[in-house]
Amino acid sequence: MVKIGVQQPPAALKPDKEKEKAAGGDGVAGAVLLPPGAEEPGAVAQGRRSSLSGVCYLTMGLLVLLLGLVFASMYVYRYFFITQGYTPAVFAVAVGGCVVALPGLCCTPQLPRESVFHCGVLYEDSLYSPFKGQLELHEDVKIYIEENYEQINVPVPQFGGSDPADIIHDFQRGLTAYHDITLDKCYVIELNTTIVMPPRNLWELLVNVKKGTYLPQTYIIQEEMIATEHVSDMEQLGSFIYRLCSGKETYRLRRRGARRRISRREAGNCHRIRHFENTFVVETVICQKS
Repeated sequence: MVKIGVQQPPAALKPDKEKEKAAGGDGVAGAVLLPPGAEEPGAVAQGRRSSLSGVCYLTMGLLVLLLGLVFASMYVYRYFFITQGYTPAVFAVAVGGCVVALPGLCCTPQLPRESVFHCGVLYEDSLYSPFKGQLELHEDVKIYIEENYEQINVPVPQFGGSDPADIIHDFQRGLTAYHDITLDKCYVIELNTTIVMPPRNLWELLVNVKKGTYLPQTYIIQEEMIATEHVSDMEQLGSFIYRLCSGKETYRLRRRGARRRISRREAGNCHRIRHFENTFVVETVICQKS
């Protein structure tokens, strides 16, 4: 015998049916239930609009910064490079002259704090080279107008007969220092203002030579000096000369009286330094005391 029965619906479904009947009897619930963790569509749209606004503001800020950098670069190029004729590369002049580079753009361009010149000057020396015509002298000149001193570097000459040197003319102390690089010795003497031009005047001279409005003279002047006592207190020479001569044997110099120019044969115990600090070339002959 087979027994057939009808299964009763679970008790959990009865409340749902009752709720459906209470809602109208059409089987449609009165509210929509979302799964856990899901957000409402309105909140999602509002979050997306906030993100897009942040990206737009960031893009506009970067664009304004970029435009500011472009305009600043154009201003610097126009008013410093073009107006003042700034030359970023230093090159040699074929016929006696100087090329100027002005790194001190932080000050007024008309009168920079520091000016660096690379000079090539042609001159004649009948005693050293009577048949070779003109000789050429190269040097680097740094002019410090505010500090009122000049620094000259003379490299190894191509023609020989002269020593490479570093020279400082300190107009505040009224002193000149020669560092003979070959001997690695320093020599100090009172500043000769009849030969050495002040920083402002020398700066104007070299600028005019660069422009081509003036050409230096081709003759050479010789000054003769004798090394005397040893200098032990270096600080009394001032900070500029102290930096140049610190750690080196330093001697004071005394100028010789007027006499004829020293010939090459007579200069057995003498050294020559040729440099350009005026409208002509100067040959400083430093002799050891016999």
